[in-house]
Amino acid sequence: MIDKLEAIKERFDEVGQLIVKPETIQDMNLYTKLTKEYKDLEKVVEKYNEYKIVLENIDTSKEILSTEKDPEMKEMAKMELEELHPQKEQVEEELKTLLIPKDPNDSKNVILEIRGGAGGDEAAIFAGDLLRMYQRFAEKRKWKFELMDFTDGSSGGFKEVVCSISGEDVYGMMKYESGVHRVQRVPATETQGRVHTSAASVAVLPEMEDVEVNIDPSDVRSDYFCSSGPGGQSVNTTYSAVRLTHIPTGIVVSCQDEKSQIKNKAKAMKVLRSKLYEIELSKQQEELGAQRKSMVGSGDRSDKIRTYNYPQGRVTDHRIKYTVHNLPNVMDGEIADFIESLRLADNAEKMKSGTA
Repeated sequence: MIDKLEAIKERFDEVGQLIVKPETIQDMNLYTKLTKEYKDLEKVVEKYNEYKIVLENIDTSKEILSTEKDPEMKEMAKMELEELHPQKEQVEEELKTLLIPKDPNDSKNVILEIRGGAGGDEAAIFAGDLLRMYQRFAEKRKWKFELMDFTDGSSGGFKEVVCSISGEDVYGMMKYESGVHRVQRVPATETQGRVHTSAASVAVLPEMEDVEVNIDPSDVRSDYFCSSGPGGQSVNTTYSAVRLTHIPTGIVVSCQDEKSQIKNKAKAMKVLRSKLYEIELSKQQEELGAQRKSMVGSGDRSDKIRTYNYPQGRVTDHRIKYTVHNLPNVMDGEIADFIESLRLADNAEKMKSGTA
């Protein structure tokens, strides 16, 4: 591990020198890339420096124990060693976690899709509840949340809704939310007070750039229509809303939140790139097989990942068997505990499987 940490420190020093070079500052793409790398490496180097200090203190205490004649000094050195050894183990664990290879997409913005599933009108209402939950979570983290396209449910909520979320490390946090979310409660339309089970699927896709996913313009058909607001009413009389069809795959995406046709098309292209990336990533994961089949980080939209039980006021994440009994707070965007627990479980799994 020391060799790996020394190599990281050397690269950190090298990047620090590259950042201040005039040719780097003039190349904004290179400057942004190096600045991000410097920030990522800095966390590891700071922890490594802390580790070296602990090791030096341990060596000093051991030397005092072996050479010092004064009983009081020896006793102090012994007490210090008793404190330093647990500290060394803790810092080592923190370093191992920091050395786990990061998903290169973790720093990306995301495209969030929520679809009502089994349960009819109640599923659409639940999809709307999930949308608000993620909106509140984004607000708490100072992320930008934008509605891009939606299809209203007949009794409220959404049959389908697509959003974009931008900010710091959005995908790294939100990727654990992909999968089927299940709700158990008495629907507003239920006259006999029976608890029903409904579901909505969530897909979290990293937002991809042009250079990462190349799309042949001749493969895309563009259609334009009038935007509609909640309830289906037309909100303008111009054909600003855009629907893109990727002919080779049959993927269809729409965007109608902007008044400008050009802006809507640009946003729709972001969604299309993300969907095409998801298809390619799924193929790669199938080829890698069991190596990538982590229940925590699979992101498979068919996996049942969480249940929201209203009568009992509890929320359970089935991947890590984690339950809380504060459902109202969770639905108000308090999902950080779930995400942190999933992240820790994911890291532990990677370390255990030797992918660190």
